[in-house]
Amino acid sequence: MRDYRVLLFRIEVSLAAVTGLLGVLTLIWRDWVEALTGWSPDRYSGSFEWGLVAVLLITSVSCAAVARRTHRRLMVLSS
Repeated sequence: MRDYRVLLFRIEVSLAAVTGLLGVLTLIWRDWVEALTGWSPDRYSGSFEWGLVAVLLITSVSCAAVARRTHRRLMVLSS
């Protein structure tokens, strides 16, 4: 059971890190979606990027909070 929780914790931390990095990347370089895919869902108005920043950063904070809860449970199990 402990191995499952450790794997879950690692997945949660990884998701928090990746979504956080993508959120910061989007703040710094707003046209990375267009540069990577060639597709502009908002026709270069920037509204898609601001929505993407919000979704990515909310997801990052949520994953970090869940990872913290999982880490605390792991510490309780190990003591």
